[in-house]
Amino acid sequence: MISMTEPQTWTMIGAFIALMFGMLTVVSTLFVRVLRAEVGGLRTEMVVRFESVDRRFEAMDAKFEAKFDAVDARLDSVNNRIDSMNTRIDALDRDVQALVKRTFGLDRE
Repeated sequence: MISMTEPQTWTMIGAFIALMFGMLTVVSTLFVRVLRAEVGGLRTEMVVRFESVDRRFEAMDAKFEAKFDAVDARLDSVNNRIDSMNTRIDALDRDVQALVKRTFGLDRE
């Protein structure tokens, strides 16, 4: 068996430690690169999907806006009809008051 002196033993231990640190550095660097690539891919996929969801929400928003505009138009039409009926009822009330005043000589309020 080969016998080694103490300085040779320490040199071998130092070389082994340097080799281990070198391997650790290479492995961690490669791991970080792979991790960054995966995160970048995930980021791209998420952006694409969020843009798709945004487009769908915008389409739904446009549909709701169109429906609300249609409902507003119908409500405006109903309000106009109610206003015209109020005008007609006011005219009838004025006519009835005139008839009551003329017939009975009373002022109805």
